[in-house]
Amino acid sequence: MAITTLSSREFNQDTSRAKKAASKGPVFITDRGKPAHVLLSIEEYQRLSGERRSLLNSLSMPGLACIEFDPPKLQISVKPADLS
Repeated sequence: MAITTLSSREFNQDTSRAKKAASKGPVFITDRGKPAHVLLSIEEYQRLSGERRSLLNSLSMPGLACIEFDPPKLQISVKPADLS
């Protein structure tokens, strides 16, 4: 993971550079030499924030249709309660 640091001025002058850098790791944006903001890719933000996808969104992702899922059958034995 690459960490990039840009001044606010550099960020304003070359936003596309910051976006490309954010795809490789966090981009720290400084104001007067002190870190003020962090730019992250949406994937990294979701991972860090713990945002969960809905089952529908997860199942509709391209490439998941080819995953085989054949869970074993569940064997449950039920005994009647002894009420005496």
